Amino acid sequence: MSTSFTLDTSTSRANPTPAPMKRLTVPAIRARKVDGVTAEPVVMLTAYTARQAQLLDPHCDILLVGDSLGQVIYGLPSTIPVTLDMMANHAAAVVRGSYHSVVVVDMPFGAYEASPEAAFEAAAMLLKASNAAAVKLEGGAAMAETVAFLVARGIPVMGHVGLTPQAVNVLGGYGARGRSDAEADKIVSDAKALCDAGAFAIVVEGVVEPIAIAVTEAVSCLTIGIGASAKCDGQVLVTEDMLGMFERVPRFVKRYEDMAGLITRTAETYAAEVRERSFPGPDQTYQPK
Repeated sequence: MSTSFTLDTSTSRANPTPAPMKRLTVPAIRARKVDGVTAEPVVMLTAYTARQAQLLDPHCDILLVGDSLGQVIYGLPSTIPVTLDMMANHAAAVVRGSYHSVVVVDMPFGAYEASPEAAFEAAAMLLKASNAAAVKLEGGAAMAETVAFLVARGIPVMGHVGLTPQAVNVLGGYGARGRSDAEADKIVSDAKALCDAGAFAIVVEGVVEPIAIAVTEAVSCLTIGIGASAKCDGQVLVTEDMLGMFERVPRFVKRYEDMAGLITRTAETYAAEVRERSFPGPDQTYQPK
């Protein structure tokens, strides 16, 4: 849904000034892969707020409202405690702040695993509350029936194989997957099952590169790599990781900026000016006429 209402941009810093551009659609994104080849890779980044969406939207094809917000925004130890309400509220903010990208929202742990019917109820709630275009869920062949159930009922689905953070307690950590032949074969077969079930794209996370390439070649739907391979059909990163907001990040992250350092230096300068009473100055105060 494009932002179409009129805004007083002179008084509101929180709302976008929409550009005259039609929002991308899931079918348009899916159509980029033709006969196993994606000429234009898909660009995807995470977004959790309206302002973040405004800044990222012109440069992305997909904005992912990831359950990584549990760690990035809420300081939780993992994605496991994230709730449907958290996801719905942040997804709605991202939709309001964007006009170009397809907005995909993660289904949190516990919201879809019990049954296809439970998954539909949760997915419908997320899309109705946020106006996002699609949902993402983790898991391979075990989730294929659920993916097919959702797609048949009008809900586009993005899958997720390899390192699946919601299964961290089973996996025993965040190490790369696919190092054994058995695990590698399972990742490929999981991806095929999801694609055959109707997923329009699959995130391939934290797998050894040859397996990521094998998955990309094995499925007709898009693959979105993160810690995978440049030969995937697209790429995604957690935006805060890319911007250097945290000291520790996965080895597959490229830090494009040092935003944590910039914020620290700026806050330090502000604090010094407040303490020496040089802020606010004449330009920031109102004087009698």
